[in-house]
Amino acid sequence: MAERDILLYTTLGCSLCEKAKSEIWPLLEKYQLRLVSVDIADDETLTRLFGWSIPVVGLGQVDDVICWPFTVDELDQWLVARLA
Repeated sequence: MAERDILLYTTLGCSLCEKAKSEIWPLLEKYQLRLVSVDIADDETLTRLFGWSIPVVGLGQVDDVICWPFTVDELDQWLVARLA
């Protein structure tokens, strides 16, 4: 299976984003994912969409994401529904 990106929508100084990473890390190998941080400050649309809800995790479609707070189990279920 080819590696694909899991996107962490974040911004500079987001302390909750560090907590979210600890929930994401255990699933990277399981799903052959590569964690990519996307700074929402660099994109007006992303800032409008996620400015009040980061950290947000997605697979590339901004209308299909999981917002913080989430546990590793909740993220796992979200990924199973999209990658299985």
